[in-house]
Amino acid sequence: MPASDYRSRIYDYYVHSRLESLAPADTESIRRGGAYLRRVVQRHFPENRNATILDLGCGYGSLIYHARQAGYVNVVGVDRSPQQLVEAQRLGIEGIVEGDILEYLDSVADASQDVVISFDVIEHFTRDELLPFVDEVRRVLKEGGRWIIHTPNGESPMSNRIRYGDLTHEQAFTRTSLGQLLLSSGFRSLECYEDTPVIHGLASGFRFAAWKVIRGMLRFYLAAETGNSGGSAIFTQNLLAVAVR
Repeated sequence: MPASDYRSRIYDYYVHSRLESLAPADTESIRRGGAYLRRVVQRHFPENRNATILDLGCGYGSLIYHARQAGYVNVVGVDRSPQQLVEAQRLGIEGIVEGDILEYLDSVADASQDVVISFDVIEHFTRDELLPFVDEVRRVLKEGGRWIIHTPNGESPMSNRIRYGDLTHEQAFTRTSLGQLLLSSGFRSLECYEDTPVIHGLASGFRFAAWKVIRGMLRFYLAAETGNSGGSAIFTQNLLAVAVR
């Protein structure tokens, strides 16, 4: 990502320049709070534990941690923030390098990756910056390889909470706008998913039930306004997308 004064200032202090530190206290905290990421690995990673996986904008490596716990051995992460690298080292999460993700992608061989991950990354690009990034991700993916994307969902009634929750966010997306971007860039298919609570105990079960009620109310609102029942709408603040090359 091209350097700029405001980006450099924020990224250099990305972990601690906020009211609460972005990094967890220890790996046990990553494990306890990792139900969602474990679900991503279980549902969307290939069965082959030797698959080549590249995590762009990986932060301190929470998804890498869960991928390795699931047995994936060829996982590499890249992040721009030096503080994220320091936290990864403190947590003992290896295989993460500091660098600009576009510059790093330039060094990756064509059709060499089974999976590329960008969790909370594409919203940091302007539209003009995003297109070269999409093309580079497609270039390094193998035929049939997957790009797993997590990003703010502009379709959510709470979208501005995420869109403006980070000074370096440039935009938000919907399943429709992601489809425009990726399918016009040569990706074969795209599936988008809500960030629903993952049931792993009593409290999360209650949250899931409450979400189903709230989602029903949002569908009713949409149907009243437009006549569309909103069955395929995504209402969560973020969405998960899986594109296939």
